[in-house]
Amino acid sequence: MEVLLLTANVGSLFDDLEGLQIIWLQEFYQAVGKYKPYFIAVHCQEIGGKDYETGMVHVDTFVDDILSSKEMSEYNRACVYLDEDFTAQHHFTALGSMYFLHQSVHTIHQFDFKVQKYKEVFGKEIHTKHLESNSMIEKERFPQDFWPEFKWSRKGYIRTRWRIQDRIFDLVNIHLFHDASNLIAWKSPSIFPGNRRKALGHVLSRITDTRYEKMPFLIFGDFNVRLDAKRVVETLCSTASVQTISNADAEDVKKVVFQERDNDHKVLLRIESKTFDYFDQDVFRENNGKALLEFDKELATFNNEICELDIQFPPSYPYSEVNTEGTQYANTRCPAWCDRILMSPSAKEVVVKGKYVYDLMGPAVCMGDHKPVFLGFQITSLKRNGDKGDP
Repeated sequence: MEVLLLTANVGSLFDDLEGLQIIWLQEFYQAVGKYKPYFIAVHCQEIGGKDYETGMVHVDTFVDDILSSKEMSEYNRACVYLDEDFTAQHHFTALGSMYFLHQSVHTIHQFDFKVQKYKEVFGKEIHTKHLESNSMIEKERFPQDFWPEFKWSRKGYIRTRWRIQDRIFDLVNIHLFHDASNLIAWKSPSIFPGNRRKALGHVLSRITDTRYEKMPFLIFGDFNVRLDAKRVVETLCSTASVQTISNADAEDVKKVVFQERDNDHKVLLRIESKTFDYFDQDVFRENNGKALLEFDKELATFNNEICELDIQFPPSYPYSEVNTEGTQYANTRCPAWCDRILMSPSAKEVVVKGKYVYDLMGPAVCMGDHKPVFLGFQITSLKRNGDKGDP
């Protein structure tokens, strides 16, 4: 493979520096060794972890470990953008975009959005401060009115543009809004998919507007897209009886329990605000969860603007964060394909012309609550040191 794109919500890694982070890095290095890409783009969300005010101090060490590792020694150029300043509440996104260039590849340029010129990439640079004014990226935290019911959010996007010989494309790191409550999500339609559609539509309009020449783009990150919870529950519990339990001092629903009508009223599913406990997780893993893809419809609104390769891997979230439970889902949310690599139709034309692979990283080991998703593909015209002739 010549290009390797990876998206990873790394929030869990900074809660377990000696466990999950080591496993995560091992799997990343194995992927690099297996596919031997010449250009690597890693888009991270939730850098610093869920408790970022204490975990952010470990981010620089995490990145330095990658840059100085023997596994990455042949990548002599790197551009790293880490949104670490959580005190800048109106700008903070907790996104990290890292790009690594192999020593064998000829000239690679990155676009300067201010002067609108391409600049050749040299050496290794790490940018952590004042990213909102860094001309090599376009960064934005989503406006508060995109989800007014939620007091504060660090969701947003970072965009970069690259020229690799005769190919020019945008790479966009994105983190969309989550589902705040399973109980609300189950009462389809809920407000959560609408919040995500509004934010994604905003990003797509920004990266395709008239400020800059329109280019093919790949947008990859934690889209937080979920399955249609109501239809999933109706399918999984079609013959079950339903018991609704309310809070003692209010009419708000506290819990919904689905039980078999016979068989000693076996509990099939229990839903609470942050609990989705289905008795048989195999349904989400069997045949890579293919039977549930029909309920993955949130992105259909944008079918004319973005597309995706066929998904042939199980839902990427929410996995157990226990080291010994690498294939187990946590009973917190309905498993879904939250982490995705999407692209414009013009970008897909480049990807599908060559050999490609679209898959989970670390499927058998614990990688945190999100399994990273990667796309490896060939750019047939990519010229490397030692090649002869024009690309």
